[in-house]
Amino acid sequence: MKIRVFFACLLLLAAAPVFLAAQDASSPALKPIINHFAARNFAAGAVTRAELDLIIQAAIRAPSASNRQPWHFTVVQNQDLAKQIVPQVVDGNVLIVISARGDGKTNGVQILDCALAAQSVYLAAQALGLGSRIYTGPIDALNRNLKSQLGIPADQNAVVLVRVGRLPAGTDAVSSASARNPADSLVTYK
Repeated sequence: MKIRVFFACLLLLAAAPVFLAAQDASSPALKPIINHFAARNFAAGAVTRAELDLIIQAAIRAPSASNRQPWHFTVVQNQDLAKQIVPQVVDGNVLIVISARGDGKTNGVQILDCALAAQSVYLAAQALGLGSRIYTGPIDALNRNLKSQLGIPADQNAVVLVRVGRLPAGTDAVSSASARNPADSLVTYK
């Protein structure tokens, strides 16, 4: 029994720096969340398959209501198709389209779940040093005109997409981020 307690204590001591580091604003886990920005400019250059695999792994780990995981991910690497959806796409950009059952407008729970997956894609890309931007504007046209070309399942509609790509040299979160409202104007503590 004493040996088990000893090893349990060792395990807790070994994990303590991880728990303490997570409470620090400079924690590697918090940096992508605190320092993110929606990239407006992208540079040419391919997103690698290894990067895409990591981004998709983050997406499928997103939380969902009752763990239903209602999403389907379509990774658009074909530049001609990508430019039909987001005309500003530059060579090497990838679009990750997230779809779910329903019309994409009134299926609220699935929309929220897809939004959480989109945020995971967005943050994972930035954690890898890539640029990312979330789009909802092209969704209606995509569902009307490109759904079958993209291979989106017939019983689903696109809800949101994330553009992922290389950033131009010198891009940083400080100069690229949009201004944020101060917390004291948005939060009430009781």
